[in-house]
Amino acid sequence: MNLSTRKEASLKELYKDDFQIGAAVNPLTIEIQKSLLAYHFNSITAENEMKFSSLHPEEEVYTFENADRLAAFAKEHGMAMRGHTLVWHNQTPDWLFENEQGGPADRALLLERLRSHIQTVVGRYKDTVYCWDVVNEVISDEESDKEEFLRPSKWLDIVGPDFIAKAFEYAHEADPKALLFYNDYNESHPYKRDRIYRLVRSLLDQGVPIHGVGLQAHWNLFDPSLNDIRAAIEKYAELGLQLQLTELDLSVFRFDDRRTDLLQPSEEMLERQAELYEAVFRLLREYRDCISAVTFWGAADDYTWLDGFPVRGRKNWPLLFDQSHRPKLAYERVAALAIQP
Repeated sequence: MNLSTRKEASLKELYKDDFQIGAAVNPLTIEIQKSLLAYHFNSITAENEMKFSSLHPEEEVYTFENADRLAAFAKEHGMAMRGHTLVWHNQTPDWLFENEQGGPADRALLLERLRSHIQTVVGRYKDTVYCWDVVNEVISDEESDKEEFLRPSKWLDIVGPDFIAKAFEYAHEADPKALLFYNDYNESHPYKRDRIYRLVRSLLDQGVPIHGVGLQAHWNLFDPSLNDIRAAIEKYAELGLQLQLTELDLSVFRFDDRRTDLLQPSEEMLERQAELYEAVFRLLREYRDCISAVTFWGAADDYTWLDGFPVRGRKNWPLLFDQSHRPKLAYERVAALAIQP
């Protein structure tokens, strides 16, 4: 189905008075999903191509080709672009944390490397990328950690907790106009919600340039509850910052469900998914004054990271469009909701 033959209403037009509608993309999907992306979405996020190891695999080597292709796609189609991500514990090359002798880098060296990386990357894309997930997933998932609520990492070991503030400061220096976000998952679970709030509140109290909270929203048909999602939105909104759903998808499986026998989603799954997407978007519209964008982690079910996580090789169907890029029941419910008063 190409752009000229699509008959359904465009998501970006349906929700133009509410928030941007985005999708995560990569060099493959901007080709195979080109017409779908151009028709329905007015924002994109690089799936992996702007992460540290993708852009900066060696100290003196930057590999911008794939990220440049995505940035060019955004410009060609008049799309906004989110930058993802500058600091993360994953997909970060080993050289970053080592000195010239192969031992651990010290604080000063690691911070200088971080500043140089951010200046180079944010500076390169400042005319395309309007916001960055500056720091990603630094909150611990261990509920028993009451005081040490930051995730163990080499960043924390070498620099200390202020690596987070430093990253935001460096990003602001590189592009004073960019909106800067803290981004995390399980953001609607009460224990982690409160930790994220605590972190961002502390950054604001320190005068750190942070402008938003990214709710990854990797949810499923059973978790989290709508009440927990609402409570999280309201909690983060108290900070007075922008909120964005940055990686939305609704897996048809519980997280701990390891079944591999399903070749197609059941009608019951598709109905439940449609009901949940409708309920989620109804909730998001209530808070459109503080939610500025909703980005799906993908565009259609032919390509989704959930095909490999948490069960490698198992097909999942978490998005609004099917494997042939046709609208699913979930799309129909979300589209119908948009035209209601």
